[in-house]
Amino acid sequence: MGKNAIADPPNFKKYGVPFYSVSWIPQNLLKSQQNQTTDEASDAADSSTPPGRSGEHYLTLAGGGGEGRSGIPNAVLIAHFDVASNSLSDQPVAKLGTDSELPYRMTLHPSGEGLICAMPNSCRWFEWDENKSAEIHKLGLKSSEKVLTQLEDVGQQLALAFNNDGTTLAVGGEDGNLRVFKWPSMEIILNETKAHSTVKDLNFSSDGKLLVSLGSGGPCRVWELSSSTVLTSISSKNREIFSSCRFSQINDRNHVLYIAAMTDKGGSILTWDTKTGEMMGSKHIIRDAISALNVSADGKFLACGTPSGDVVIVSSTNMQIHTTIKKAHLGIVTALAFSPDSRALASVSLDSSARVTLIEEKRKSGMCI
Repeated sequence: MGKNAIADPPNFKKYGVPFYSVSWIPQNLLKSQQNQTTDEASDAADSSTPPGRSGEHYLTLAGGGGEGRSGIPNAVLIAHFDVASNSLSDQPVAKLGTDSELPYRMTLHPSGEGLICAMPNSCRWFEWDENKSAEIHKLGLKSSEKVLTQLEDVGQQLALAFNNDGTTLAVGGEDGNLRVFKWPSMEIILNETKAHSTVKDLNFSSDGKLLVSLGSGGPCRVWELSSSTVLTSISSKNREIFSSCRFSQINDRNHVLYIAAMTDKGGSILTWDTKTGEMMGSKHIIRDAISALNVSADGKFLACGTPSGDVVIVSSTNMQIHTTIKKAHLGIVTALAFSPDSRALASVSLDSSARVTLIEEKRKSGMCI
């Protein structure tokens, strides 16, 4: 073998589909399946696996080549991740083609009901397809007969999000229209036709009371959902270009907001107090721009992806870099997702690759747990 012929690590796999979205399948869905198998096997796993590292882990990934005749499929995939061996399945455990429609954005319902994908002109609901007849309980996906009528023929939606308890759905369009619905009734809560020129990102606060929306490059608007009004509008102060926004998931009532931005120093994370509308701090993270941002469920970590394929994990307590994976992907990092237990980070790219990085908490002595 030549010097450049280095095998890919087992936590990195290519699945033949350029990816735009990634999410972890909710643990309660997986646990319900495990309960249908053998309780004895589950008990044995719990007794031998360290806390926070037990149970099955599956990822849902979405993307494709679009409408052209490139031969690159459009599909939603499921991949398995084994924590013990730190490895992704060599092949998807399930794959559902979406014909000529590219599933550009995706959001999973927190309770495991199903998932929504933003197609070029409408949003579609997909359900889990459980093969209960097999010796090994297999999880798949299927198109649903349920039609999201309010999201038919609305054009390309660029951002989708459920709140943490799955009772509210927010959808942001390429045309700048922001829609917020009660779920599952789809009763409209907010319909702002010109929230932005284009809605690029959406995120709920941990308590579900606030929603942040980001326009193309800015500004960020924080909406109070009980009154359907703008609580505060955050604009660039020093010609920063905003790219992503996420609330801190620590429920301390302060509703701290993180904004990924390109500054004169490079990719940075700006921290804002949404009550006062004042910036609390700015931390330069990387020379490159930040193409993807997410926050762990326990609020301890932020993750950034870059156009050159790097992944950076940042500690939220001191905004210091915890882990950097240079060239985690060969192409732009399009999406990031922390596992529900906040111990692993999934990243995907347009180079058709998925990667999972385990996060070790570092003690002050330098040892890891």
